Order: sequence, then structure tokens, then C-alpha cells
Amino acid sequence: MYKIKYAVLTIIVSTLLYALSNCTQPTVDSSSMFLNMHDSVQLVGMQTCRSCHSAIYDSYIQTGMGQSFGIANRSKTAASFEDKDVVYDQKLDLYYRPFFRDSVMYVLEFRLKGKDTVHQREERIDYIIGSGHHTNSHMMMRNGYLHQAPITYYTQDKKWDLAPGYDQGANLRFGRAILSECITCHNHLPVPASGAENKYHQMPLGIACERCHGAGSLHVQEKLKGNIVDTSKYIDYTIVNPRNLSIDRQMDLCQRCHLQGVAVLNEGKTFYDFKPGMKLSDVMNIYLPRFTDSDKRFIMASQADRLKQSNCFKVSGQLSCINCHNPHHDVHSISQNRYNESCNSCHHQASNLSQLLACSAPAASLKAKGNDCVSCHMPPSGSIDIPHVNITDHYISRHNIYQPNKDTITSEKKEEIAGFLGLKSLVLPQTSDLQMARAYLALWDKFMASEAILDSAKFYLDRSLAPRTDKLNTLVHYYFNKQEYALLVSVAPLANTIKKPWTAYRIGEAASKMKQLAKATDFYKRAADLLPYNLNFQEKLGTNYAQIQLFKKAEKVFEFILKEDPKRKKSLSNLGLIKAQKGRLNEALKFYDKALASDPDYNMALLNKIGVLIQLNRKQQAQTVINHLIDKHPEYRTMLQKRGLL
Repeated sequence: MYKIKYAVLTIIVSTLLYALSNCTQPTVDSSSMFLNMHDSVQLVGMQTCRSCHSAIYDSYIQTGMGQSFGIANRSKTAASFEDKDVVYDQKLDLYYRPFFRDSVMYVLEFRLKGKDTVHQREERIDYIIGSGHHTNSHMMMRNGYLHQAPITYYTQDKKWDLAPGYDQGANLRFGRAILSECITCHNHLPVPASGAENKYHQMPLGIACERCHGAGSLHVQEKLKGNIVDTSKYIDYTIVNPRNLSIDRQMDLCQRCHLQGVAVLNEGKTFYDFKPGMKLSDVMNIYLPRFTDSDKRFIMASQADRLKQSNCFKVSGQLSCINCHNPHHDVHSISQNRYNESCNSCHHQASNLSQLLACSAPAASLKAKGNDCVSCHMPPSGSIDIPHVNITDHYISRHNIYQPNKDTITSEKKEEIAGFLGLKSLVLPQTSDLQMARAYLALWDKFMASEAILDSAKFYLDRSLAPRTDKLNTLVHYYFNKQEYALLVSVAPLANTIKKPWTAYRIGEAASKMKQLAKATDFYKRAADLLPYNLNFQEKLGTNYAQIQLFKKAEKVFEFILKEDPKRKKSLSNLGLIKAQKGRLNEALKFYDKALASDPDYNMALLNKIGVLIQLNRKQQAQTVINHLIDKHPEYRTMLQKRGLL
């Protein structure tokens, strides 16, 4: 303890001497200079910051970041809630209607048959993600588990529609888990439950001050002691001010969230580990797929990537996001942000760079645009991942000519098949072969499940000189995605030696596919032990127990799952099956009906319910269920015909 205090004192003295010797504000490239980077420094929350910085707080809380996440109430939403505000998913034949009841927001899922409502499921909406500049998406919190609702309000088009990625039969309904990668950009840092992926003990509201300035307890302590720094002359090393960081560290801070792509964490790191002032590469690398038409195929949160491709960024060497954006003020506040001012600081006749001249557009055109550089050189554009939005393209080009909706990505453009050029590493200029293999596997998992992507992963795996022990998790991942289950099982170590839950799960899946159920049980159990609140892992374990007739163990697992989330259709159906095998048919029916209340088209619950109804000699009811099963899952027709049920 004495050594730690002495080290901190040495840093304080050295930084104080450094500050006293400088009358300007130098930029800092190393996070070690800022004392609040130490793990002992704690978060204090926005209200503590507000006590001294009330004007900044009042302005910031109105920004997109300040409004990024909040309680679902009428003041938070930008949406309309009229009778016409109903979304229909034609692929699943399901309707969705958002509404308020007693100041609480809900989404009703229902299905019509003629004029009759044959299914309805109502879910309470707890949170809204999105400032309303582009979208409001809707979150449900069940026993700490955070999921997304299937509809989003698109504020620019003033319309409700399916959530991004939910169209064309990909509607996950109320089942999309909101993982740390998502929530740590769309909100401040929640408190995650240990052993979980989408369960949280605490959920903050909006991106707070300390996401950009770092933990504030040391800063507060020093101010309360009366240790005030004149920040017009010196750097206050008790708190990070992004303007005092080097350009690279400024960009790392912004692109932690404004550079969406294939994020690959370093070994042992989590999405909670990055702190302002750090190198982003110390926590993760981010990759983006490049196409022959990447100038048209870019995603919404790609501002940092687009900016870094611009000559303005490459030539100046001094350009970062905060040259133009004041994070404490809304992006629509022209008076507080320095858009054209930043352009004019380089683009004038007196510039010492010959290629940087004043605008060559005719005077009449300039006047018509109000001398607004951005409207021509950073025009509105669409994105390939979020429908119904227009965003500012941060690729600055003198070849852009503004036309309304010029680059909006239409449905036709989305269908274009562009040549895939490969993955581009955006944080590190060079990455190892093993890192590239991991990146291609992550690309396969999240965006592009094609054979060519797996071939690229294998190329880098084969070329990697890393020890086999270091490559094991990636090899397992590759063999699993390749569906080479026999090979995967053959290279598997003992279950209790595995430290990565997803590695254990993948080996368990491979063993199950190979009908090696005892081995599968060992690996499923290892995965569930490592991540006990991953309910998918638990369901695999419970199902495997049932298959090897360990019904008491299976029942215990399914009961645990339903205690955590009572609407898990697979666990409800499996518990019904266990009850049926015990001869408790009416109890089984209740579980099947609960599963079908969650998902009226769940094939396993429908099949099991048919079997129980036939055993109970309720043939007319069974026929109704059979007709529904064939309507939604015609692939079962042959099987039912062979059993004489059709």
C-alpha cells in the first residue's frame, strides 16, 4: 500500500512540475499521465458532475448522447400512437401495435384469422434507445434480462416499422438479447450480472459525462480539498479532457462507438475495459468488410471510418471529431458547433498548402447554400443497416454535389451483389494472422455466413505460427462454423480444462451432432458452469439431460431457466414433454399452451401438443393443431402422413 501511495505521489509531483513549466495546453498521448485512469478511481455519476458544471450538464443532457437511453414514457418517445400505427410482418403473419396504458408503454403482438384474433402477446416496454434524431427502439427488461422489441419508430420518416434487421423473415420477435457490445455504446456502463451476457443488475439512463472524461472520484476529491487548476493555462490531470489528448487518442475515444463493424476483443478484455485516454487497440480491434462499391455500402455508425478516408484528415494531421463537434451541444446547434469554421481554417487563399484553396463554386451557388460547406461536401446519405434514415456522410469530398436523397440506399441498391475485397483492420495498421482468422469468423457469425469467409479464416489459421494452445479456441470456432463436427470432437481437450464458455458450447454441439450424448453433456455443463445465466447454454444442457433420460436433472435445469425467464418457449415445451413422459398429460398441455402463447408457431410445442391430444382422444382439437402446424411448417406434412395423422 505504501509503495502505491508513493508512486501516485511521484506522478502528482511530476505532473505538477510539468504543468508549472508550460503556459499552453499540450496534447497528451499517454493515458498514464491522467491520474483518474487508475482502477482505484470510481465513477461518481452525472448528478455529481452537475453540481459544479450545471450549464454544461443542462446543455449536454439535450444532446443525442445525453438522450441515448431512457425510461419508456411519453416525454421520451418521439412516436405517434394512433390507431393507424400498426406494423404488419407479412412473412410471419403477425401484427404489432404500440400503445400506452396508464402511462406505461406496451407492444401488442397479434394475429388475425378473418375478423378473429387467434393470437396475442403483450409485452411491457421499459426503455427506449435513441435520441429521436433518427430512431426510437424499444427494450424490455425481464428479471434483469434485456431484450429488444420487434418494432422501431423512424423519426425522420415519422413511421413505425420492423426493427433494423427484422425484415425478410428475420423477425426475432421479443427474443433479441441486448449484449454488452450493444449497450455499452447506446448507453452508459450498466452493471452486468456475473456469468451472464444480457442480464444486468443496474441500468443507467443515457451516456454520462464519465464515458468521455473518465472516472471522476479523484477529480471531485481534489476540488473539495480546494485544489483548483486554471485549465485556461494548465492541464488538470485528475480528469480527462479529450481536447488535451493527442489526435490519435481523441479518435480512439470517439471511434469506440462511432466505428461500428466487426469488433474483436483482445484476450481477457471486455467491452467495459476501455477508458478515455487509452489506446483502443489495448482493448479491441475493429474490422470492416470492404466491397468494390464500399463508397455506397457503409453503415450508420461509420463516421470515424469515413472521416479517416478523407483527404482533409490525411493531409492536415490535426483533424479529429471535436474539431467540428462540441459534444456538450446538440449536433443541430450551428452556433455551438464549428462545422464551416473548421473548413475555413484550412481552405482559404492564404493556406500554405497549395491544394487547399477557397471554394471554387460560383458566388451565386455559395450564396444559395449560405456558404455552408457541409451541405455540398458532406451530403446526406442512407445506410445499409438502418432503414428510413438519412445521415451525414463524414467522407469529405470536393466531388460531392448535393442533391436531395442523392445517396440514399434504396432497396434495389441493397440487393446489389458487390465484389467482396476483404476485411480492413481499422484500429491497428497490422494484425497477426490469428487475429485475422478470429475477425473473419466474427464476420461470418454476425454478417456474412458464406463459404468464402470461412476459407479466408482457414487461410489465416494455417498461416499463423501461434502455438496450438493459443489457436485452440479459434480452431474450434472454425470447425464448428464449417460443420466439421467429427474433426472438432477429435481435437477437443477435456471439458474441465476449457476456459472459454463458447468453446465448450461449440464442442458440446458437435458431440451432440455426432450422437455422443455423454460427451456433449460434459461440454454443455462446462459452458453452463462458466456462463450460468446464458439461458441458451442451460437449455442445451437440460435437453441433453432429457435425451440421456436424466429427467430429474433436466427438470431442475428447465425450472431454473423459467425462474429466470418464464417465457422461454423451449424450456416450457421440454418441461411439458417431461410431464407427458410421466403420464401427467393435462400438466403437459398447460406447458405446451404457455410455450405457444409465447410463439404460436413453435414447431416442437405444436408436435408435442398433437401427441398429447391424441393420447387424450381429443382428435378434433388435435386436427386443428395439425392444420396449423402444416400451414406454418409444411415440411412436416410427409411425417404426419406416414403416421396416419393426415
